[in-house]
Amino acid sequence: MLEKILIIDDDAELCEMLSEYLRKEAFEVDSVQHGTRGLERARTGSYDLIVLDVMLPGMNGFDLLRELRTTSEVPVLLLTARGDELDRIVGLEIGADDYLPKPFNARELLARIRAIGRRNARTTNSPKHPVNVGDVELDPGTRTITLNGKVLEVTTVEFNLLEMLLRSAGNVVSRDDIASTVLGRELSPFDRSIDVHISKLRKKLGNLPNGRERIKTIRNTGYMYVSMARVPVKEQQLR
Repeated sequence: MLEKILIIDDDAELCEMLSEYLRKEAFEVDSVQHGTRGLERARTGSYDLIVLDVMLPGMNGFDLLRELRTTSEVPVLLLTARGDELDRIVGLEIGADDYLPKPFNARELLARIRAIGRRNARTTNSPKHPVNVGDVELDPGTRTITLNGKVLEVTTVEFNLLEMLLRSAGNVVSRDDIASTVLGRELSPFDRSIDVHISKLRKKLGNLPNGRERIKTIRNTGYMYVSMARVPVKEQQLR
């Protein structure tokens, strides 16, 4: 589970309040009120999760996240302005694991942090066999995805989402199941988190060799990875 958290937010009073609250919940917490210094601290690799505000002096949260993602997959919970859907979508597109609109209740922040912790714990403690679906191979052991033998760069959420779809290839996976397993939480009525992650995967994977879309949207239900067959890597190697 998550133990050490870094808060990057220019509101010193908010940082102090959240730090005190999270420490009572047995977390170690540091805070920084400047974007550039926050990036330097985040890159040390000392933290299990980053709580990152969009509006920061020195370097805004989006630029900070882009830079961080070049070297680190540490989970990032983005703080955005309430009602600003564009900020939330952009944050998810550049690698945020989840978001929380301001103002928020500290208990909700704690719930989001714990959800990310549960998701990461399941990923770490539940090793699975690699799976191969057509020209895509996913290996949970090395946390790598290859397309036609070339490694794809994906975020932690994208990896877990694609794994869930590949292991159910040819079958519909509901949005609620995806949210519970991949995000570790329930979706709110207008939450587009899953849609954004699906869109990113589609762009990275492209269409199937026959031109068909790999990930099909099943209206009002969920998504399905389109495939005629799903063959585990070990079985494929025996043929």
